[in-house]
Amino acid sequence: MNLYAGFKTKIIIFWCFELVLFYGRMITNTIKQLPKPHRLTLACVAAILVVLALFPSDSVKASRNLEVKQLVPGVKYDITLPQLRSSDVPKSLHDETENWTTHKVSSGDTLARIFSNLGLSPTDTHNVSSAGKLAKNLTKIKPGDLLYIQIDENKQFQSLRYPLSKTETLSIKKNANDKLESDILVQQVETVLNFAQGEIKSSFWNAGIDSGLTYNQIMRLAGIFGWDIDFGQEIRQGDTFNVIFEEQYIDGEFVGFGDIVAAEFINQGDVFQAIKYEDGNFYTPDGRSMRKSFLRAPVSFKYISSSFKKRRFHPVQKRWKAHRGVDYAAKVGTPVMAAGDGKVIKAAYDRYNGHHVFIQHGEKYTTKYLHFSKRAVKKGDTVKQGQTIGYLGATGMVTGPHLHYEFLVNGVHRNPRTVKLPQAEPIAKSEAAKFAIIADKKVAMLDNNKRIMLAMHVAE
Repeated sequence: MNLYAGFKTKIIIFWCFELVLFYGRMITNTIKQLPKPHRLTLACVAAILVVLALFPSDSVKASRNLEVKQLVPGVKYDITLPQLRSSDVPKSLHDETENWTTHKVSSGDTLARIFSNLGLSPTDTHNVSSAGKLAKNLTKIKPGDLLYIQIDENKQFQSLRYPLSKTETLSIKKNANDKLESDILVQQVETVLNFAQGEIKSSFWNAGIDSGLTYNQIMRLAGIFGWDIDFGQEIRQGDTFNVIFEEQYIDGEFVGFGDIVAAEFINQGDVFQAIKYEDGNFYTPDGRSMRKSFLRAPVSFKYISSSFKKRRFHPVQKRWKAHRGVDYAAKVGTPVMAAGDGKVIKAAYDRYNGHHVFIQHGEKYTTKYLHFSKRAVKKGDTVKQGQTIGYLGATGMVTGPHLHYEFLVNGVHRNPRTVKLPQAEPIAKSEAAKFAIIADKKVAMLDNNKRIMLAMHVAE
């Protein structure tokens, strides 16, 4: 049989060789009968095909890897899997990855529906949702949320995890007595410090963006120095800022920004420095509070349409009279804040002032806010600095939307933009020594950052 099989194979190879020779001679004779230009064209095409086969181009190689190159480390991609892989399970589950499934909450989903789809009973749903006060968080599930559920080989519920935030996860699992208990698992957040520095060339906002700060960080920086610097009127080209801020990571993955911990702003040659302390407040390096008892401007405005003046021609009444406040122009609906802590002594409407609010701050100070589109407080309310008390409008005797803001000291009108504002309490004496150590360290970091950035600019 083996001799026969070998002989048969040789016969097949022989006839294949004869067929190749036959068709080769036929093709050669056909080509010879073609005109010379046609023969040259066929030869060129054949040569190109051979080159492409032997040496594929770089563009072809790149296109093969294009899809892979678009994947970015640290980015989670939406991949539908019936069973969680260990890389898909939250870090807190890595010690118990068996039999975990995941469910992405859809519109209309309830815990009962999700459990039913997984083969769990209504009793399981009741037991889980009743596993302590923390289990009430499961009534707040919304589309897009993820539930991690562990079911054993006998289709019995074992455990559930529901991420509440980037750092906190609700855990419901059986204890040693086979009863369900709930807990909040907290993942450790690692905080590192980063730096940013900028010089104002066109605007503070553009300088902040160019330095790499986020929108919230830019607004936070303005808020820290807002008691000393009027960011609407006093910023000049050449002003600089220097910021130390927090970045937060979980297991090496960036999860967000923390707060600013130290900052410096040089405005028209004046140097302002702020250091954050453990109480969450900012102080100068010598312990004076950055926070004043009153905001310099109680609204985010576009420009000042009319300043504090002893004589001004009233655009509506058509007569000369004192303008005892500052008019801040902005969009209708812009929130207006209480300039300081106090009590609302008037919240009303009249044909001259429109919707207006008056606030008493202790015995000495009074602030007045006119021409709201709508009031957000009523007479007798106690308000905190920065609390929204109304919304900018154009009610009363006005020619356009703006906030008219007045500042009175012992019943006498003062210019809100230039009046000396009372300081808030300095850092407590019992904390002064501890704060001084922190302040010295942070100021040194700010100075070092300036030297590094200066060296980088020189190198460029």
